[in-house]
Amino acid sequence: MGFTGLALGAMLHRDGYALDAEAWTPPTGVPHFAPRAKSVIWLFMNGGVSHVESFDPKPMLTKYAGKTIAETPFAGAQDPKKLAIERLVVPDANGNQRNTLYPLQVGYKQHGQSGIEISDWFPRLARNADKLAVVRSMWTTDSNHGAQTQFHSGRNMLDGEFPTLGAWVHYGLGSLNDNLPQFISLGTREYWNLRDGHYLGPAHDAVPLRIDPENPLDFGKSERPIAPEAQHVGVDLIRRLNELRGIEYPKDPALAARLASYELAFRMQRSVPEVLDFSRESAATQALYGIDQSHSRDFGTQLLAARRFVERGVRFIQIQHGGGGAGAWDAHGGLKANHSGLARAVDQPIGGLLEDLDQRGLLDETLVIFATEFGRTPGSQGADGRDHHIFGFSVWMAGGGLKRGVVHGATDEIGFHAVEDRHYVTDIHATILRQLGLDSRRLEVPGRKRLELDHGKPITEIIA
Repeated sequence: MGFTGLALGAMLHRDGYALDAEAWTPPTGVPHFAPRAKSVIWLFMNGGVSHVESFDPKPMLTKYAGKTIAETPFAGAQDPKKLAIERLVVPDANGNQRNTLYPLQVGYKQHGQSGIEISDWFPRLARNADKLAVVRSMWTTDSNHGAQTQFHSGRNMLDGEFPTLGAWVHYGLGSLNDNLPQFISLGTREYWNLRDGHYLGPAHDAVPLRIDPENPLDFGKSERPIAPEAQHVGVDLIRRLNELRGIEYPKDPALAARLASYELAFRMQRSVPEVLDFSRESAATQALYGIDQSHSRDFGTQLLAARRFVERGVRFIQIQHGGGGAGAWDAHGGLKANHSGLARAVDQPIGGLLEDLDQRGLLDETLVIFATEFGRTPGSQGADGRDHHIFGFSVWMAGGGLKRGVVHGATDEIGFHAVEDRHYVTDIHATILRQLGLDSRRLEVPGRKRLELDHGKPITEIIA
């Protein structure tokens, strides 16, 4: 039946019919088990946030400031066996050992009933400490900025290109709203971190959007005004031509992805501008996201849009902050000025997002993740910076059936190594997939056997 048969088969598989128990079948779009969350808002800070000046303060850095690590009680941190996890992709002047301890550049306090320690650069987020599940024991292997890709895909760039977490979610789950993309990317992405689907196919790449109701996506509207009737003629012609091509090449994934994207784009021309129209949001809500302040306006509009997309059933919203070059958070020098300014740009919007989701009853079904590619060295780089640091760093998660107000894992006394409940980046992936009701092993594609490390293990200690 050509293309019609393909479409019918896909619909039957999605609805759980026509499955051959003896053969591999693609995901049905139905969760493998009861989910605790429906959507994910993935906040990724490009460049590498200093864990010791955000969510894992280390007073020993100030106490022993100016001394080399070898001159302190923590000399064992530089044991070559402990450093052997590094897999260097691009040897350059960055990602090296920095031996002289650098004092903390900001104060910190305990917050909420949980008493979670958060630096003074994040005051609004600190007011939401009792919503957070902070993981202080992350590690990765790429000591350069390919670690951006590694956190998203779970694989070092030396291994090749692999689907990102968002692509797996898109691959595994059905749509909650057929008029909107289920996987959206906001913010700037670098060329080495630009795609998502890879061997899953281009249909599982994120749809990049701008927070501009007049021009939210490339080629989203005609160059000149066109009547709806005339547009329908063009759309119907393209659809018919694609169907004819589909009969000739029924297994062409690029064609299938293109056809799906055309259809979705047509529907998005009407649905996306409505989502990005904030005129119906109150002044108080916009202020909650920091849109009334110049320093936080850009990120605040992205997070308000994320909440509006989640309300309308978008599965995965990936927001990258500080993209461009190595990443804005890459504080090899001037760390205090760099991090204080960037934290000011994201703090109010993130705190506002958590509060807004919570008061609307959406936080229980939405996972919010704050992640970064790696931490920064306990030792100084130059006079006032910190280098890339893969051996221990922090992320936090909130909502979606996770415990509130908990800290899991620990680094050593100078924040060098993750030493308690260590977690590779795919453990974050596994936790998210579990909360969405997905088993990553049941998503595998024939001929693409995944490593045990790819699957990770859910961090059960932070799951409610």
